[in-house]
Amino acid sequence: MSIADEFPLAEEDKPESNPTPEQDNAVESSQGEGITRALWAQLSDFGLTEPVIRLGTHAAAIALILVVVWAMRSFYLAATVASVEIPQRAARAASLEDNAAITPQESYAGGIELPSLPLLDQNLFPRGVPRLALLRTTIPNRPRVDVITYVVKEGDTVFGIAEKFGLRPETIFWGNREVLGDNPHNLRPGQELNILPVDGVYHKWSAGESFTRVAEFYGVDPMAIISWPGNSLDEYAFNPEDPQIEPGTMLIVPGGTRDLVDWGPPRIPRDDPAVARTYGPGFCGSIYDGAIGSGAFIWPTTATYLSGYDYSPATNHYGLDIAGSMGNPVYAADAGVVVYAGWSNFGYGYLVVLDHGNGWQTLYAHMSAVYVTCGQSVFQGTAVGAVGSTGNSTGPHLHFEMMYNSAKVNPWNYVSP
Repeated sequence: MSIADEFPLAEEDKPESNPTPEQDNAVESSQGEGITRALWAQLSDFGLTEPVIRLGTHAAAIALILVVVWAMRSFYLAATVASVEIPQRAARAASLEDNAAITPQESYAGGIELPSLPLLDQNLFPRGVPRLALLRTTIPNRPRVDVITYVVKEGDTVFGIAEKFGLRPETIFWGNREVLGDNPHNLRPGQELNILPVDGVYHKWSAGESFTRVAEFYGVDPMAIISWPGNSLDEYAFNPEDPQIEPGTMLIVPGGTRDLVDWGPPRIPRDDPAVARTYGPGFCGSIYDGAIGSGAFIWPTTATYLSGYDYSPATNHYGLDIAGSMGNPVYAADAGVVVYAGWSNFGYGYLVVLDHGNGWQTLYAHMSAVYVTCGQSVFQGTAVGAVGSTGNSTGPHLHFEMMYNSAKVNPWNYVSP
């Protein structure tokens, strides 16, 4: 009998048998769960469970996005490489067949075969939009800086020409003082007009002029004239105190303005009508008294529509050009005294001016005949003359103006057909 048989070990003193792998995993899992529970309990004690859950959710979302991006990128690159490699291989094979005699050393200094570029194919990038070269290029319109000429046509007006070139009507006058003389009735077919590139004045330089005073007269800064490209002045070398500009040189004054010459007579009062003595031989030289107007006016002739310019200060036209046949009667718009009757030297032809004794005066121009004399009292509706086309006129019509206290007003506000 052996010692082991004689003294058997107690159950608890028996040595444990070797654990199996499954038992090891169970033990480790149990230990890991215990640690996790303990850690979670500690986080709960500190109140950090909610931030940890939120952080974990965000991290999982970011990870998922990165996985999706990586997968899509891998798929797109694979498809693009496949679509590009096929034509490249075909082109390379064709190139090698045509150049079979060329060795790698002759093809490339490094001993590597020179790859052939693929032919341009719109299907090369099936998922993109190719940017193709345009055979024709649209060149934008550049601003004009020089003066051009325009030949006046039948039916043209100062306002229409200005509108055609995007200018103010005054600019047509300011660019053509010698041709138009600020009078719209001087416009004639066949005339050549200067058309400025910008609203402003066309100034003819005279010997001895002061450059600074010229700019000051037109209300602009001297640099506006110097820097305008169409004037061909070197703004870095130009000296305004010694301009060295040849007399007769034409300068564009961008933004410049000047007063237009009003060719109508001044206000002619009945107590001093001689103020119009320089206006023409129709002036009256005595002191008169007579009829006083009512302040209510009638239409001054038989025709009731315009046949020329309307009231338009922008075109230096301060009256109505009323249509009419040669010899149609012209009526006094209100009662008054004749303070001018006869020829005008400034384009109005045969002219009659009535003073109504209440601050109002009316003017009747381009007539073919005058029926009244200086100092005569006339009543509303009295015939003072006949429609004509004298002076600066292109056809029979009556030029009718109204003035109140020396200011010319729009007749449409006071008379109607």
